[in-house]
Amino acid sequence: MDLPSLEDLGNLNGKNVLVRTDFNVPIDSGEIIDDFRIMAAIPTLKYLLEAGANVTACSHLGRPNGTPDQKYAMAPVKRRLQELLPAVTLLENLRFNQGETANDQSFVNDLIADQDAYVNDAFGASHRSHASIVGPPKVLPSAAGRLLFKEVEVLTALRNSPRRPFVAILGGSKVSDKIGVIDALLEVVDELIIGGGMCFTFLKAKGHEVGSSLLEHDYVGYCGELLDNGAPIRLPHDITAMDSDGKIGDPTFGGVVRQVGVEIQNGWMGLDIGPGTAAEFGDRIAEARTILWNGPMGVFEDERFAAGTKHIAMCMAENNAAFTVVGGGDSAAAAKQFNLENQMDHVSTGGGASLELIEKGDLPGLIALRESL
Repeated sequence: MDLPSLEDLGNLNGKNVLVRTDFNVPIDSGEIIDDFRIMAAIPTLKYLLEAGANVTACSHLGRPNGTPDQKYAMAPVKRRLQELLPAVTLLENLRFNQGETANDQSFVNDLIADQDAYVNDAFGASHRSHASIVGPPKVLPSAAGRLLFKEVEVLTALRNSPRRPFVAILGGSKVSDKIGVIDALLEVVDELIIGGGMCFTFLKAKGHEVGSSLLEHDYVGYCGELLDNGAPIRLPHDITAMDSDGKIGDPTFGGVVRQVGVEIQNGWMGLDIGPGTAAEFGDRIAEARTILWNGPMGVFEDERFAAGTKHIAMCMAENNAAFTVVGGGDSAAAAKQFNLENQMDHVSTGGGASLELIEKGDLPGLIALRESL
């Protein structure tokens, strides 16, 4: 994909440059839990500083709904950025102003006042047609940052020219959130592995009982049609389930956890793939030469239901012959939780953005850059 680069901006000495970053990081009690997205932006910011530019960064944080909320203030991010690159100025949360999500031109004008150039390095937000993403390129010379370039390069290659066999693993809660990406992946993968809460809608489509597991009744027909048409989809054959007396995230609350087949009784909820399924999925991953993973296999935040997700991540990390991509979001959080993120070839900073790029081949933020001055 042809995007304007930082070098295309020319001489930046003494110029004011606005950089849209994605500093939407997890924060607890005023402390950053994971600075992965901040660190990912450093190469772009350093390039601009070394080129002599006056750099102003901007980002959203959470969903404050267009009004200032101290819970979503950028203060913790500012402190971390000051430790790394004290010369960079960071604006307050863009979403404190309703004009950001509304793509209001007056907000764009305020944002770019006194700026000479614009850089988009916020891959994780580039699927949004928000003011700071699509507005500045209409007015200022604009470029893609280093992170944005890398994300687009990796994910476009997955879509267009993967090494084979290409295995994709999809998990998470809902089929409805991933219909577009399922359809797109089935055009290019050799096998699509389905786990997580979304697998139960597929299992129901095959005629299995799923008990009290997450089920999207409106999408059983869609899943059944894919399976009937011979789509290369691999589903679990055993499940780790808990009875209704249990509480997710609290092992002390009670509840019985056991391994079951794909017939789940009423009053039981599937919360992870079973050990047999994990081993089978691992064998398929070991044979692959390109692997994309998006979405956990279970409720990995609860250690009782983390084994499937951990096994998938470990098998990816151990396959040194494959190009491994973690599609951001919960998958990236899981890889970090298991200390495996550094053993993957690429961990995306954007969950929704990575899926949309794979599905559609483009994003509003990328289109804006290509159409910029």
